Amino acid sequence: MEEQPRISDAEWEIMKVIWTKSPASASDVILALRDHKTWKDKTVKTLLGRLVKKGILSFEQINRVYYYFPVRSEEECKRSERQSFLQRVYGGALKPMLVHYLEEEKLSSQEIDELKKILSEKEK
Repeated sequence: MEEQPRISDAEWEIMKVIWTKSPASASDVILALRDHKTWKDKTVKTLLGRLVKKGILSFEQINRVYYYFPVRSEEECKRSERQSFLQRVYGGALKPMLVHYLEEEKLSSQEIDELKKILSEKEK
């Protein structure tokens, strides 16, 4: 799979809407974000345009309305972001990242049990 362009935090907000409501018009996205973002309509349209240029979104025009849909799945984008983060911050090494998180974060007994289960399944 070819390397995916980076998605900004604002673009992630747009993509969350598109993955949930696809195809979606710019108006659909604006309405979905209105309650928790103070972005102007033009900002949302600019972000949609950037995502199209990056190849993350595509669109279909019906009459005078553009309907956007994802070209990349949410899982593909998350995987790419994980790999990019791991490479940038930890030189691609998974173990130091895991150790860092486990040493720094407070985990509940349930979370620890879940991690143990995941690790034991990886050994199989």
